[in-house]
Parts: sequence; C-alpha cells; structure tokens
Amino acid sequence: MPRQQYSSVPTGRRTISVVKVAALAALAVAASCAAVTPAAAEPVNDFYYPPQEFDATPGAVIKTEGMSVLPAVPAADGSWPLPAQRVMYTSRTQNDTPVAVTGTFIDSTRPWQGQGPRPTVLIAPGTVGQGDQCALSLAFPTGMYASLTPPTFSANQEAIAAFAWNALGARVFVTDYIGMGTLGIHTYANRIEEAHAVLDAARAANRLAGTGADTPLAFWGYSQGGGASAAAAEMQPGYAPELNLKGTWAGAPTADLSAILDRIEGSLIGGAVGFALNGFLDRYPELKPELDARVTPAGHGLLDELSNACIGDVIALHPFLRTNAFTVDQRPLVEHMREIPAIQQILRQQRIGSLTPASPVLITSGVNDDTVPYGQAKQLANDWCAAGATVTFRTDELPPILPGATIPNHFGPELIDGFGTNNAIGYLMDRLNGTPLSGCAFS
Repeated sequence: MPRQQYSSVPTGRRTISVVKVAALAALAVAASCAAVTPAAAEPVNDFYYPPQEFDATPGAVIKTEGMSVLPAVPAADGSWPLPAQRVMYTSRTQNDTPVAVTGTFIDSTRPWQGQGPRPTVLIAPGTVGQGDQCALSLAFPTGMYASLTPPTFSANQEAIAAFAWNALGARVFVTDYIGMGTLGIHTYANRIEEAHAVLDAARAANRLAGTGADTPLAFWGYSQGGGASAAAAEMQPGYAPELNLKGTWAGAPTADLSAILDRIEGSLIGGAVGFALNGFLDRYPELKPELDARVTPAGHGLLDELSNACIGDVIALHPFLRTNAFTVDQRPLVEHMREIPAIQQILRQQRIGSLTPASPVLITSGVNDDTVPYGQAKQLANDWCAAGATVTFRTDELPPILPGATIPNHFGPELIDGFGTNNAIGYLMDRLNGTPLSGCAFS
C-alpha cells in the first residue's frame, strides 16, 4: 500500500414517529450534558495526531479508539450509552496531498427499518467553527465539548440526525472535515476538501463495517454540511465511482460563497467570514500580501482568534460582527474580497454546480433564510436539472423572525426540512428502499 510521510420499510407514519422521538430525546441530551476539558490550538489529545507514516490510500483507516455516546434510546441489546468509534482515516486535500481526517462511526445493532441491506448514512456537519476543539468527535460522548480556560464550547448539533438514523437501524459516520481536530487549519466551506472528506469517510465506513463498496449509502447535510453533501454528490462519479450512493439531502447548501459572505456580514454568526478567509489564506498563501495591506493589526488579531474558535464562541463573544471595524478604510472585508481578482477566481472555483450528480438529490431551502440565501440554493437545483440530474427542490415557507438572528430563520428550518414537512429523512428512506425517481421537481 502507498504510505504517507506526515510532518510538522417505505416511509410512513411509523418511520417519522420514531424519528421525532429520537430527535426530541437527542435534543435533551445535547442540552443537558457538557464535558469540561482543556482547549488547545493544537490537537486536543494524542488520538488526533497521525502516526509518522500512514496508508495514503483514500478511505484507509489509520486508527480507531472506542468511545461511548449518549443516544436517544438504548441499543437493541439494552446497552446505554451506545458504543461507537472515534476514527482517523485518509483523505486528500484539493492539491491531492494525503491527509489524516477524523470522525465518528456508530454501528447499529437495531434491525434496519427499510428494505434491502443495512445502509450507512454519512453526515456532513453544519458550521461548528475552526478550532480543533470544535471537532464533533470530541462532542459526541456527552453532547458538548466545553472548556473554562480559555472559555470555549461546541454543541453536538448533529446528534439529532445521528441518533435518528441509528434508531432506524442505519450505520452512521460523521466526519470532522479536513483540519478539524487534526493538525492544520480547517478549510471552511472548501467544496473540494469537504467532498473528499465525506467520500473518503464513506470508504472508511465500508471498511469498518466489513461490507464493501456495495453498501447502500446516503449523504446528509445542512448549511455548511448541505454544501459538503452537495459537493460530495456531484464529485462522487469522478472521485469515488465505486460507492453505491442512493441519495443525498443538501439542506440550505452553501453553493455560492459570494452570495453567502455578503449575507452573513453583520449576522449573528458574522465571524464565519473569518473562517472562510482563514481557509483561503492557508491554501492560497499568495493572497496574504494583498490582504495584509487592507487589514489592520486588530483585524489580523481577530482572524487569528477565529482560527481557534467554535461557532458558539463567535455567538458569545462576537455576535453580529461587522468586519469593517478591522479594515484600514473601514469597509467590510467582503467588499475588499470582491476587489481582489484572485479571490474572485477562487470563489468561482468553489461554486457547487459545475459537475453532475449521478444519484438523486433533495435540496431544501428557506425562502427567508437570513444566512444561506434561498436564491443560490435554487440556482444549484436549476444548474443540476439543466445538466440532466435527478433533483427535488422543496421550499421552506417559514416566515421571517428577527432577520439576521440566524437561529430562527436558518437553524430553525433544519428540523422542519430534515424531519418535518419537507421530510428529508423520508426522501432518503425512499431512495434506500429502491423507490424509483427521475427528472426534476420544484415546490
């Protein structure tokens, strides 16, 4: 094997009722449990350091360690907490360099509630931050990772989905993404690297389950995770053609970063602009002189702080952040980014929709989403439909509530789209059950 040297049932009421119970219980777990442990700019514990050499094959399992997670309901044998594995596996950067990535694998002992063989659901997380302590594999055991010195916290926002699918009898793998938990910076919203992390997590999950490439797969993601699952769906035919992908949910997908960076400026999670910029600067260091001339020392300090922050920290310490306070001419950073041709070229390269998924995709978006614009999500559906993909687009008509506050207008639709009226879990159950679907449908 090549090695890498590493330096420095059809869906119905029964299904949905199980999901609702699991979702509500998981919410209670996540809200009530916290582990207070030290935060660090480097990997939090030894597991997150890769070995000096590791198998460079995409999807290779580098190492695992057992852990327990707190699910909504006990396992079929009555065990609780539920056994799981923290996993390190191999993926690739946008430059095709092997890189170690971590995640959480939860096998299922419950009977599969659908038809055919037991599937694996790959969950791409929504925005959790950029610091290593934000990795969801750290939060899964108790529902939250927290530290007092320095203060930081990261809630396991994917617990609801993970335990809902587990209760239905599916295996679950939740990636941490490249640079989240492990060495190096998390390249936030980088479509290529997020897609690689999801697709290689699927390969790793097949190895862990011992089921091989015929294992039915579904991709699940919302917000940043919606962008990652969408990117993985369209890159799968070229990057991982052996995978048996049955369907994808891309909720509020971050398909066009240009539109998104404009929208989130001054919102509750405005600091996420810094996550994106930090990731760009790491992969494209030639941008640094141009940015250095436009950003004040305080602005550089903010970017450094954000590179080690979780989204909970941003909300607590920098809510409704406007980046004009950190530029030499007091204009928002996004305006400067529009003036730099190299950044505009990167943003065009990062736009999802240039490739065509070979399996059905459900896209959902809130018409009043104040964080990830509705228009760019619908444009993704249009682009894929024009290319011949099978796409279902469903609109969330939730009325605007405190625009800019993010939680009611952006995070709120995640539950509605995943488990409620737009029923992403039902859509994917139908795909896993082999219910045929073709063409495009908009509602």
